Amino acid sequence: MEGRSALVVVGVDDSAGGRAALRFALQDAARRGARVDVVAAFRMPDPNVWGPEGAVIAGRVEQTPAQVHGAVRTRTQEIVDEALAEPAVAERAVAGPPPVTVLAVAGSAGEVLVHAAHTADLLVVGSRGHGAVRSAVLGSVGLHCVLHAPCPVTVVRPAHDREPVAARP
Repeated sequence: MEGRSALVVVGVDDSAGGRAALRFALQDAARRGARVDVVAAFRMPDPNVWGPEGAVIAGRVEQTPAQVHGAVRTRTQEIVDEALAEPAVAERAVAGPPPVTVLAVAGSAGEVLVHAAHTADLLVVGSRGHGAVRSAVLGSVGLHCVLHAPCPVTVVRPAHDREPVAARP
């Protein structure tokens, strides 16, 4: 694509699948000389539980929407920094790590990722995240992305899910 560098968008949460997707995206982007947008989607607490001056009351902790956004972005940056420091990622980034932008976006994860991928060459997601049905092979976010993304989608399984299944007698 002339005039712009390749872009890999990756959806990240603090799950094994999200971390595996991030590692894959960083390695793939380094290989192809692409930049990476790391996207963490989050839901804002119900505005009906907002306290005075927009503070969200979560148990005994009050946070404004800006503080929630900042906390998600900070945690996501920590996850990115951890991944970039992993030998498997660093070794594959011979020319250095790809340029990375960390984004925290309020909204439904599937919709946020599909929107973020509108100019991407590749969207990378984990096979499952923090959903209620952890045994599903492809989570609802991954399925939404596969069905609606405007670019190719790679679904990455965490390493513990890739162990060979014992042959049945």
